[in-house]
Amino acid sequence: MRLLLNLLWAILGGGFILALEYLLAGLVCCLTIVGIPFGLQCFKIAGLALFPFGKDFNDDVNRGAGSFLLNILWIVFAGIWIFLSHVVLAVSLAVTIIGIPFAVQHVKLGMLALAPFGVRVWEKP
Repeated sequence: MRLLLNLLWAILGGGFILALEYLLAGLVCCLTIVGIPFGLQCFKIAGLALFPFGKDFNDDVNRGAGSFLLNILWIVFAGIWIFLSHVVLAVSLAVTIIGIPFAVQHVKLGMLALAPFGVRVWEKP
């Protein structure tokens, strides 16, 4: 079931385009040394954006002050706008019954895109 949902997500739910956008943003961020941590977070989100079904994320226990400060910078410059775009897509998809699983994934991606530092993505059993 996960395979089918992931394939439908990649083709119809916008997962392929989302992953490309996050990969491109990650590459642009990695052009400077200061942007490398932000680029790595974009790569993490791109992996989840391509195939989100069967994956989950949680806060890392060893999250420190560095993650907090980087999350603040991320929220100010990108996180709010990315979060709002995922929420708008989720609301538009939730209108139909078929789009509800995709809407849930957009909410999940929006929560991760709001503050990605100190968050670990893992496969569900």
